[in-house]
Amino acid sequence: MGDPGDEPAPVHRRLSHALREQIAAGHFGGGRRLPTDFELAEEYGLSRQTVRRAFHDLVAGGLVYRVPGKGTFVAEQETSRLRRLGAIEDLTNLPADTTTEIVAPLRRRADIEAAGRLRLDSDFVSTVAYVRRHAGIVFAMTIVHLPDLGVQLPSGIESELGTTGVHTVIGVLERHLVSPVVELVQSITAATAAEEMAHHLGCPIGHGLLRADRLYLDSDGRAVELAITHFLPEHYTHRTTIGRW
Repeated sequence: MGDPGDEPAPVHRRLSHALREQIAAGHFGGGRRLPTDFELAEEYGLSRQTVRRAFHDLVAGGLVYRVPGKGTFVAEQETSRLRRLGAIEDLTNLPADTTTEIVAPLRRRADIEAAGRLRLDSDFVSTVAYVRRHAGIVFAMTIVHLPDLGVQLPSGIESELGTTGVHTVIGVLERHLVSPVVELVQSITAATAAEEMAHHLGCPIGHGLLRADRLYLDSDGRAVELAITHFLPEHYTHRTTIGRW
């Protein structure tokens, strides 16, 4: 048998490599739509399945993003918010050059679903919402639900509409808790932008979003915050490194 290193790369990998080179050369500016599956299949004489696999490689690498019914677009790399996560502190603190702006000030209201997820006996929670910006561009909106923690909430959380900051709610709140935050339960799903969400994110209604639900627990096992964040996939990449212990 010959040297495995001499074997050609799979066809979809060769196509994704060719597209990477074209993107790097500036043939497709940030935000510009790439040719369709059908167009690339015709141009390179490949099956559409092969083209889709090549696009999957590019999406996984954060170079492009797909919008159902519209096509595949080049990510604007200079404004993309890439996060490599390894500890709870990575989520309780905002990265450099990232700011928040309150779009719905803190208020107490009945929310059966949020109260249930916070494991509360009452149906009432305190809710605040803010958008996140990186390099001046909005890339996410977060809705935070808080239980009655038996402490007076810091002034940094009880902000008025339009107030800007450089901290997450949990980052401000944790310093005032009796017991520290020791656990985070996170789920990531796909979502679409409803009218109010689209307004704050500056995207069309129905635009595809990445949704991250994060439930923070303290050392006594109590839920202290439920944060639901919707990210614009063209401006955000979620990457996790998993090792073997």
